[in-house]
Amino acid sequence: MIKRDLHGFFKKVNETEPFCGNHKFDDPMALHTTFKTGGPADLWVQPEKKIFPGWIAALLKTAGSEGIPVFILGGGANLLVSDMGIRGIVVDTGLWEGIGEVLETGAGFSVKVLSGTRVKKLTEELAGRGLSGLQFLAGMPGSAGGAVWMNARCYEKSVSDSLIETEILDENFDTVTVPFNEADFAYKKSPFQNRNVTILSAIFKVEPGDRTAIENEMNGFIRDREEKGHYLFPSAGSVFKNNRAFGEPSGKIIADLGLRGLRKGGAQIAPWHGNFFINTGNATSSDIRFLIDETISRVRAERGFELEPEVLFAGDWQESNP
Repeated sequence: MIKRDLHGFFKKVNETEPFCGNHKFDDPMALHTTFKTGGPADLWVQPEKKIFPGWIAALLKTAGSEGIPVFILGGGANLLVSDMGIRGIVVDTGLWEGIGEVLETGAGFSVKVLSGTRVKKLTEELAGRGLSGLQFLAGMPGSAGGAVWMNARCYEKSVSDSLIETEILDENFDTVTVPFNEADFAYKKSPFQNRNVTILSAIFKVEPGDRTAIENEMNGFIRDREEKGHYLFPSAGSVFKNNRAFGEPSGKIIADLGLRGLRKGGAQIAPWHGNFFINTGNATSSDIRFLIDETISRVRAERGFELEPEVLFAGDWQESNP
């Protein structure tokens, strides 16, 4: 896609809904992803909390009428942005954060979380309040909205196990509430992956518990991640989903093929885990994409399995990989 001068467009949107927050033109996406790679976004915007839903609705409506793509950015985890960057507008939800008060209903206790809230802040604050239910996410990067979108899963629990409802900006730019429906969710799948919507908030089930016990459980999960090398280098955590039909975790399949340690430029399949791809310091997104594609090809050829990436590929990949 041809790069566009968005200065005039940004001014036009702001005449409809005045903007406050942060914005930059040609902002490197390497600053906003856990891989620490990625070229510039034509326009990166981070609206302040007080204007977020209204301004985003105005932006999306105007951009849609003018054919300008908009990418909603959470915490930058599970995301590989092309070295060519992202054409159009990237909306960073980082200032749209907050955790509501605990509500008690006949069905139990719940708490509302704004989508830009970082998972780290969410788990720590709930633990500090003595609330149990989401501590399995401790140590995971990203945002609450991204966790709902992906139906994040770890330690045998998924976000959908605790989800009550999700508030979104729908395809008509209206704010609507989507009640949880178990049939709409699966292993690392949510209904929002198939819709052009923006997640605004989610309500989760929680239970009062012992603060020390909750914190100890969280610290155990974090230690486990540390021991598995999650924090040694920039990465996106697990690159591939674990398909139960394969009989083995993706990391073991990759390791058994001798691919651990494989390098391309500054990217490497971690020597200690086949499903971690790391930026050793100077990797490009193309380096990482090469290793992902090579792994898929090798596993397909030697095992007959089609590995499915968890990582979302964003930006001008066709242009950067002719």
